[in-house]
Amino acid sequence: MKTALKHKFGCVVSGAASYVSKQGSEYIPGISKETVGSQVLFLGMVTIPPEGRTRAHIHPYHESAFYMLSGDVVELWTGNALEQQEKAYPGDYLYIPAGIPHVAVNRSNVPAVFIGVRDEPTAQESVEMHPELDARVP
Repeated sequence: MKTALKHKFGCVVSGAASYVSKQGSEYIPGISKETVGSQVLFLGMVTIPPEGRTRAHIHPYHESAFYMLSGDVVELWTGNALEQQEKAYPGDYLYIPAGIPHVAVNRSNVPAVFIGVRDEPTAQESVEMHPELDARVP
């Protein structure tokens, strides 16, 4: 992947090409190491398709935060055994600390769309999959 040059000034960035992440959601990078040479920040759009979910995973070295733009309800399952479940609706913010297993589930028939940010600049962020936890989320 081509790395963008560092910008001497601020800039306007069109969204980059979308891709499906290892964890199963669709990402459209906006600000990243690849698009603008960001050193510590990723900002982009994340979509969980209708009746979709992410696979159990952690981000061992960085925090993630999301703002739910649209959709219906999304379940956020977190904790070492994915024992904590909360529901997010459009207008809600979600926070996931570094190293915490999590799964997001969209049981509705419409896409759930988020703006996501994390303190790790690459589009294909560091992520560790935990398939042994997937069955814990119905």
